[in-house]
Amino acid sequence: MRYAYRIEPGKKVDLSNYDPGHTDGLKEAQARAKFADLNAELAALQEELFAAAQDSVLVVLQAPDTGGKDGTIRNVFRDLNPQGVKVEGFKVPTEEELAHDFLWRAHKVTPRKGIIGVFNRSYYEDVLVVRVHKLAPEDVWKERYGLINDFEKLLYANGTMILKFFLYISKDEQKERLLDREKEVEKAWKLSAGDWHERELWSDYMKAYEDVLGRCSTRHAPWFLIPANHKWYRDLAVCEALVETLKERRKGWDRTLQGMARARLAELADMRAGRTIGKQQHAE
Repeated sequence: MRYAYRIEPGKKVDLSNYDPGHTDGLKEAQARAKFADLNAELAALQEELFAAAQDSVLVVLQAPDTGGKDGTIRNVFRDLNPQGVKVEGFKVPTEEELAHDFLWRAHKVTPRKGIIGVFNRSYYEDVLVVRVHKLAPEDVWKERYGLINDFEKLLYANGTMILKFFLYISKDEQKERLLDREKEVEKAWKLSAGDWHERELWSDYMKAYEDVLGRCSTRHAPWFLIPANHKWYRDLAVCEALVETLKERRKGWDRTLQGMARARLAELADMRAGRTIGKQQHAE
C-alpha cells in the first residue's frame, strides 16, 4: 500500500505524526489519472467477486464531520455494478436498536457473499460519540474494543474481507469546509449547527480515534489512515487499498469461475446433444 497508511496491530497511534494534507508528491492531475486506472481495476475485481460469490467485502468509513465519507462513496464506487454494492448509514440509534446490544444493528446488515458492503459511519460510533459525549460509563465503552475485535474476527472467519478507513482531515480544513457550505445557498440543507458544536470537541474526538486505531487494527480487519485534506488524494488512497486487498483473493475466484465455466459449457453441450438425438429419433 503506497498511498494509505496501514496501522499495524498493537501500534500506539499519535495523529500528530500524520499529515492530513499529505499527497506523496503527487499533483492532482497525476492522482486523478492513477485513480481512473485503479477504479477500472476495482470494477473488474468486483465483477469477479460478485460472480464467484464466495467472499464478501465490508468497507467501514469513519471521519470527522465534513471528512468526506459521502464523497468517497460517490467517487470510489461510481463505476461499480450497483447490484453488487450496498451502502448502510448509521445515524442516532432508534428505540429498537437501543433495545439490543450495540452490534445488533450492524450485524444484521453485513454484506452477503459476493457483495461489497459500505458502512457510512458504523458500530465504531459506540466508542467514539458514546465516549466523547459520555453516553455510557467508561467501563462499558472500554469493553467494546474487545467485543468489536471479536465481531470482526467472526465476520472474517465467514469469508468477509474488512477494510476500515479513517478519513483524516485537519481542524483548519474542517473549518473551511463548514464555511464553504454556508456560501452554497443551494446546498443549505447540508448545514447543521451541531457540526460546529461537535467541532468544539475536536481534541476529545482525536484522542478517541487514536485509541480506536491502536486498539482495533488487526491482521484480519486493518485500519487505514487516509490523508483526506485533498479529496482527489483521498479517493486514490482508498481505491488503491481496496484493489490491493481484493487482488489477494483473485486466484480463488478464478478457480471458482473456471469451474463454473466448465460446468456451463458441459451443460450446454449436453443440451445440444440431446436436441440432436431428439431430432434424429423424430426423423426415424
